[in-house]
Amino acid sequence: MGQRAVDYRREFKITPEQANGTAVNIVTMVFGNMGNDCSTGVGFTRDPGTGENVMYGEYLVNAQGEDVVAGIRTPKPVAEMKDEMPDLYRQLVELRNKLEGHYHEVQDYEYTIEKGVLYCLQTRNGKMNAQGMVRSSVEMANEGLITREKALLRIDPESLEQMMFPQLDPKHKAAPAAVGMGASPGASSGKIVFDADTAVKRGRGAGEKIILMREETKPEDIHGFFAAVGILTSRGGKTSHAAVVARGMGKPCVVGAEAIHVNVHQRQAIIGDKVLHEGDVLTIDGGTGAVYFGDVPTVEPEFTPELRTLLGWADEIATLKVMANADTPDAAQRASNYGAMGIGLCRTERMFNAKERLPTVLEMILAETTEDREAALAKLLPMQRSDFKEIFRAMAPRPVTVRLLDPPIHEFLPSEQTLIDDIEHLRHLRQTAQGLEAISQILGQVNPKAVEQLGILNDSHLVADVLAKKEEILQKARALHEINPMLGHRGVRLGLTYPEIYKMQIRAILEAAAECMQERVNVHPEIMVPQVCTVEELKRVKALVDEVLPEVEAKYAVKVHFEFGTMMEVVRACLRAEEIAGVAEFFSFGTNDLTQATFSFSREDAENKFLPFYNSAGILKDNPFEALDTAGVGQLMQFAVSNGRKTRAGLKVGICGEQGGHPRSMRFCHYANLTYVSCSSPRVPIARLAAAHAKLLEGEYQP
Repeated sequence: MGQRAVDYRREFKITPEQANGTAVNIVTMVFGNMGNDCSTGVGFTRDPGTGENVMYGEYLVNAQGEDVVAGIRTPKPVAEMKDEMPDLYRQLVELRNKLEGHYHEVQDYEYTIEKGVLYCLQTRNGKMNAQGMVRSSVEMANEGLITREKALLRIDPESLEQMMFPQLDPKHKAAPAAVGMGASPGASSGKIVFDADTAVKRGRGAGEKIILMREETKPEDIHGFFAAVGILTSRGGKTSHAAVVARGMGKPCVVGAEAIHVNVHQRQAIIGDKVLHEGDVLTIDGGTGAVYFGDVPTVEPEFTPELRTLLGWADEIATLKVMANADTPDAAQRASNYGAMGIGLCRTERMFNAKERLPTVLEMILAETTEDREAALAKLLPMQRSDFKEIFRAMAPRPVTVRLLDPPIHEFLPSEQTLIDDIEHLRHLRQTAQGLEAISQILGQVNPKAVEQLGILNDSHLVADVLAKKEEILQKARALHEINPMLGHRGVRLGLTYPEIYKMQIRAILEAAAECMQERVNVHPEIMVPQVCTVEELKRVKALVDEVLPEVEAKYAVKVHFEFGTMMEVVRACLRAEEIAGVAEFFSFGTNDLTQATFSFSREDAENKFLPFYNSAGILKDNPFEALDTAGVGQLMQFAVSNGRKTRAGLKVGICGEQGGHPRSMRFCHYANLTYVSCSSPRVPIARLAAAHAKLLEGEYQP
């Protein structure tokens, strides 16, 4: 029960049942400190850092083992033994080869030489980093020491995360200043800024490394994400806007760091007794959630040839396909580089978030008539069509599943409090401007040049215009406000209330596909409808597709091939899967929302308040938003898969929630006969290896 042991068990999820029992070995002693023909040492059968097949280790002459491991004396590299004790070095090489040949695994062994006799004290499987495990696995398979299947199984899929993202230098000694939730892996250092515009100005304009620091982020902050090297928020959970967008971009993100008090208007943040100002440097670790003062060194990841070979073997064995969640052409290309077999979730609302598009989106939201809304949508159509076309090209000939608009419209508006603060600020500016105008009139009567010399501008009318627009947006935000947006006017419900929105998106998808086909690009688009709870909703959206399709085919003189399907994220949809499969050609489980609905948990509230207690107290074994709840959500999924395939035997079924790239969850997905999983791009290599594990270990799996 020492603190180190307790911490170790918690970090590696070792349960009390697993830890129950201690082994004691009673053995004869040998001594390495009885003269210069004695020594002691520790070795690995391969380099644990790189995996290279070389003698690796250290030794000390006339010493005991504790002198090596405790660092009391500085040991020598084992290579020096070749000259100092050549015969014993030869015996040590034989021992190393014998150990690896017997255990078929890299060994971490300890030895003592007493009076010229070599004794092996102990051996165990060597602990190696991910790069070492990958290289040694591939080389041991190529040497015939292990099979390819063994090479795949000896690597924990989650460990590959080390090779996908920059990591803090393991040698660093910095202590965290605050700890939140690690929402998107990787580590980065940068100067903090408190708004997206400043992030762009200093990040892209001045070339500085920027950490975007907010209480919480909104869709209008998206341009700041692109310019920043990391995102840090004091509120929010792992499905907050910041977390989801950062994961999609592959950028480090820490959310819910509640010990940090962010004051955007004063341009400062407080951590403990320290006040931070814009431009101060922080380092964030998106894996652990730790936040550090200053610049903590990082080490860059490496996508090695051995990793590519290993994942190629994994793809040959796996039956579960691995797709990526990607929302932009750049993200699609990144997904392709990671080996994604298609895009399982392209969230169209992300395309609305670009700074230059937000005014048009705002115009659509503020529209009072269908005609005004269609006019704004006509401006968005070419933007979405262009994005879809580039995504299709990047992924060709692999499939791309495009989800129609899902979030509530109000999410594209600033928060009510932000608008109120802006309006108060603008009113103050207007009063100031009016005062300056009065002064300028008096000065103009005395000295006409004084106004020009003082640089006093007549800008109260400009301020008034902006103020009026802000007040209009505030009224709209209040009108669109919902008590529970997750269950409110979103997804297909929004699309049927304002069909012109979905028609624009459907047209953009089909026209992008048609243009690609004209250019002889082999594309496979899929249209996916979110938040469906009844087949009637799906039929009505399909009617919109059937209305737009002939117009597009006539315009481009091509036959557009696509698939039409639905997200399964509403409990009722899972229960009515047999009926829904009559219209849908594929299902994709949105397990983020499905988990919230099944548990009646709000993820952000649960993770910030009671889930840690539930997990530590054993009420829930896992966080159901990270690892799939196979006993509840999993049962709904199996029910839907089974009933859906009664209607449509070849029904393609996937999962695109956060749990899609979780290795243990993937074993269930394989067991439940899903066709594919979809996850964030940097997790694609992890999922590819996990898919092979799921196949190789399918006989041992019990859900």
